[in-house]
Amino acid sequence: MNLKFILLSSLLFFSHLFFSILFAQSNGSEKFVVVLDAGHGGHDTGNTGNTQSKYIEKNIALKIVLKVGAILEKDPTVKVIYTRKTDVFLKLRERANIANKADADLFVSVHCNAHHSNAYGTETFVLGLHKSKANFEVAKKENEVIFLEDNYKEEYAGFDPSKPESLIGLTLMQEEYLDQSILLATLIQNNFTNTLKRHNRSVKQAGFWVLHNTYMPSVLIETGFLTNKKEGAYLNSKKGQNEMAREIAKAIIAYKNSLVLTTPDSQNPVINKDELDEAILKTQEDVYPGITFKVQLAAGKKKLETKAYNFKGLKNVIRVKEKKMYKYYYGNTSDYNKIQLLKKYAKEKGYASAFVVAFKDGKKMNLSEVLKK
Repeated sequence: MNLKFILLSSLLFFSHLFFSILFAQSNGSEKFVVVLDAGHGGHDTGNTGNTQSKYIEKNIALKIVLKVGAILEKDPTVKVIYTRKTDVFLKLRERANIANKADADLFVSVHCNAHHSNAYGTETFVLGLHKSKANFEVAKKENEVIFLEDNYKEEYAGFDPSKPESLIGLTLMQEEYLDQSILLATLIQNNFTNTLKRHNRSVKQAGFWVLHNTYMPSVLIETGFLTNKKEGAYLNSKKGQNEMAREIAKAIIAYKNSLVLTTPDSQNPVINKDELDEAILKTQEDVYPGITFKVQLAAGKKKLETKAYNFKGLKNVIRVKEKKMYKYYYGNTSDYNKIQLLKKYAKEKGYASAFVVAFKDGKKMNLSEVLKK
């Protein structure tokens, strides 16, 4: 593993973080800032589908991004920033810097996929070590754009897209925002799958440089395969681009709304607190010794008093600060069945994006691994 690369990357991370904090202190904007990134551009065409279709990724990605932005700009609480609005080439580092300088709340990069087979479907990536050879190949393909930059050896400090060990240093810098990135990616994939009936290739983790260098929740969307005859035609059509853009925008708005903690609850919950208590008493225990389960209601930059009136009537909410983010948790139990009921209650009170988090000795654990054990 390239120790020099990791140390230099860490130094760059903390330097950028320092200046982004200074910028945030001087930036009085209360708007939710979304940076939309159309992949590729200029002499970097991205993939061009199969030999018959000649679809051009850079053009399709830009059209989708501009449509997403047009939808979001109708919301007065959202500020949209584009890494590019025309057919120009941008370095990967420049794309991330645009988001960091804006102190953005989200970074969303849009791409189209390609494969030698007849593969099809959508997948949304967050940063992480590749879990499979296929994930690594997708990240490798997107990262190789650095070779189109004249001074890539100096800019990327020995980073080699073809070597898996180069990716290890990347994951250290986005871990703080992984939960939020996964939440947004899940909302996007759910919209593609449930509304548009696109084949779901799921939320995945892979080592993308453009995600690693951003200091906010970030996702990279592969909207489909231009090499698939049917899917390529869909993505190249106005109908397909409009539909994909609409569902991406809806997911971003849903994510933003999950962070707004003071919205009055206009819906009556299906179950009330007395019914919840009765259900908990009747539930068979499923206790995990040494593990504490909590329901994460939301996360954001806003610091709120943990009073019931700020959380739609939910009591005993706790607030935890993790660097620049405040996270708000409800419930505290080693009984997994009980926490599932509390999550259901939170959702019915209006927290549609609530999810269960596991802790051991105060350290967050991988929930799926805890449940396997």
